[in-house]
Formats: sequence, C-alpha cells, structure tokens
Amino acid sequence: MTLTFDHPALLYNGLDEYTSVVGAYVRSAVTSGDAVMVAVPEVNLTPLRDTLTDVRAEVVFADMTVAGRNPGHIIPGVLLAFAARHPGRHVSIVGEPIWPSRSAIEYPACATHEALINAVFAGRDASILCPYDVTGLGQDALADAWRTHPVMITREGRRPSPSYADPIETADRFNQPLPAVPPEADIFPYATAQDLSRVRAFVADRARKAGLPERRIDDAVTAVNELAENSIAHTDGAGSIALWSEADCLIVQADDHGIFTDPLAGRVLPPLNVPGGRGLVLVNHLCDLVRVHRRPDGTSIRVHLHGLQL
Repeated sequence: MTLTFDHPALLYNGLDEYTSVVGAYVRSAVTSGDAVMVAVPEVNLTPLRDTLTDVRAEVVFADMTVAGRNPGHIIPGVLLAFAARHPGRHVSIVGEPIWPSRSAIEYPACATHEALINAVFAGRDASILCPYDVTGLGQDALADAWRTHPVMITREGRRPSPSYADPIETADRFNQPLPAVPPEADIFPYATAQDLSRVRAFVADRARKAGLPERRIDDAVTAVNELAENSIAHTDGAGSIALWSEADCLIVQADDHGIFTDPLAGRVLPPLNVPGGRGLVLVNHLCDLVRVHRRPDGTSIRVHLHGLQL
C-alpha cells in the first residue's frame, strides 16, 4: 500500500468559519479511527475545544504558543512525537504555527517549518491541516502559505496550489540574514574541545548577570555547548559566541566557518544506532527560538531564551 501525506492550508475568515471547518475536519478524522491532535494558539484552542464536546475525549489538544513557541521544535517535538505514539495508525493533526502576533524575527523560522513538513512527512500515513487567518496575517504570509502547501482550502473549496514548489528549495527562500549583533554584545572565541568548559562558564556567568532564572541557565549553557561542540567537531574548529539581552530575552549567536548542508538537521532524530545528529534537536527543544543563517563563508545560529528577571 502506498502511503500518502496530505498537507492542506485552510484560509479562514473569522472564528465561526474556523470552528466550522476545523471542527468538521476533526470529527471526520475521529470517525475514521485516526489518532487526532489539535495544536493551535490558545485564542483558537478554547473555542474549538468547546465546539467539539461530542468527540473531545478522542482528541489530544495542545496550545501551539507553548508547544510550538520555537518553530524548529514543532516537527520533532510535536508532530513526529505524536505520530510515534500511534504506530500503525493514520494520524490527523491540526497545526497552526503562524498567527498574527508572531514577530518578524520568528516568521522565517515559521515559514521554513511549513516548507520542511512536506519533506519530513513525505510517504507517511498522515494529514496535517494548517489554518491561516486571512484577516490577521499579511499578504506575504498568505502568499507563502500557497508556496508551502500542496493543497489549499478556501471558501471556493479545495484545490491544488499553483504556487507550491520543492520544499527544500522553498525553505531556502527563508535563509535570511540575521539582524546585526549589537556592539554591546559580549564575545567569546573558541577553537578546540579544551575551550568548551570556558564557553559553558562564560554563558552561565553572563546569563546569570543578565537575569535569566536559574532553571533556565542550564538550558542556555547546554544549548550553547551543543552549538560550540558541533563547530569544533564539524568545521575547522574556530568559532565565536556572542551574547546579549533584549527586553526579557537572552540572545546567543554562534558563528563559525562550517557550511550547513542538511536542511533537516534539528528537525528529525537519526536512528538509535546512528551516533550523533541530535545536538540541534536538543537546541530546538531547549530554546524559545532558533534561527539559522547559512552564509557564503559559514553558518550563524542564533538562539533566544525568554524570561529575564529585570
């Protein structure tokens, strides 16, 4: 049997249309015996859950503003994790990773996620419906929805997207330069494995001084150590860490001269018998946002951790 993956985008206008169309999708999936998850922002989650009282017990609900706060975590930590809990069953998921209050710095990671779903789930027995708010989102985001989804659902019905393109090439459209590192950032260079302990100490010290809670300092230290360790293992070894704070957020950027070649790195766990390949998945799990920029002369990876106590 050939397994097919269905990845439509729903362009919805208003809450009534949202709950009607998404509710019908969920009920149909439950009736078909699918494993069903709804992962959408809380503003839509509560009214949708309230309209699904007849099938609510058969559905897993998740607030995407929490579970998907980092778009890079959604594929491994939400979608694939749910599918793995239901081997042998068709899974139907409502996933809404892009909403109007997503920031401009988050958006390229969101659009990259939407494109790469098609590569990760190709050949899997799954359906993922992605709602898009046509009144709250800008025209660029709606145009990207047509590029990243093979099928679109509008008021006129369901039809193939004429703008859909190869998911890897589409994801590469969002390989956008990061904002400049501010001049006040603390910089720490590294070159060998012997430098890693000093990298960890540097991050812990600066994160504590910036006001990051103790429970999150370990997250910052572990994430940055993984980035530096990857640089040392897979490049000429020379790299640097830049660290600063903005509003309630600690930001760390790792720069090296390695060429980032695997677009799915950090999205898919390798088989258990394959060593390595899990570092960026862990970084995506620990951080509130991860942005990757592949430069002509190397790679920049910037991570955000919220919660500074100012």
